[in-house]
Amino acid sequence: MTPLVLTLIGDDKPGLVAAVSQAVAAHGGTWLESRLARLSGKFAGIVLVGAPEAGVEAVTQALRDLGGAGLKVTVEPGADAPAESAPRETLDLEIVGNERPGIVRDLTRTLKSLGANIEEFSSGLESAPFTGQDMFRAKVRATLPEGVAPAQVRAMLERLAGEIMVDLTVGEG
Repeated sequence: MTPLVLTLIGDDKPGLVAAVSQAVAAHGGTWLESRLARLSGKFAGIVLVGAPEAGVEAVTQALRDLGGAGLKVTVEPGADAPAESAPRETLDLEIVGNERPGIVRDLTRTLKSLGANIEEFSSGLESAPFTGQDMFRAKVRATLPEGVAPAQVRAMLERLAGEIMVDLTVGEG
């Protein structure tokens, strides 16, 4: 099977996921992994599918044809993950803080400065209990380069602003 990475976006309505999965299955493909969400009236996502080598063009065309149904789909060939010489430490971070402009920029810039690679990132706003103030919450999975300790990541993230709380779970990737 050939890995294909799909991105999709369209006005939210019932049947969008069914249409994409039908286009993949009709050409012998299989749905491997996805992250899909409704955001501000739009439905967006990223999907990893496997397609038989002989059917890649047919699957790709069927997915692009979904534009007529109001769904823009882009298809990119997947790549094998590069082999790493040593396992890298994986961090699961949960960040909670008062919402403010630039918080995602500051968070991701800090991780980049440490050489961390963001593998997954999800965020949103929620109301704080009692005050109703907007609180920013993010969940991040990142791998650290050799020589960077989780405590170093926590210290740098907590320096972003006094109101940010960082919860770390450490595992090996």
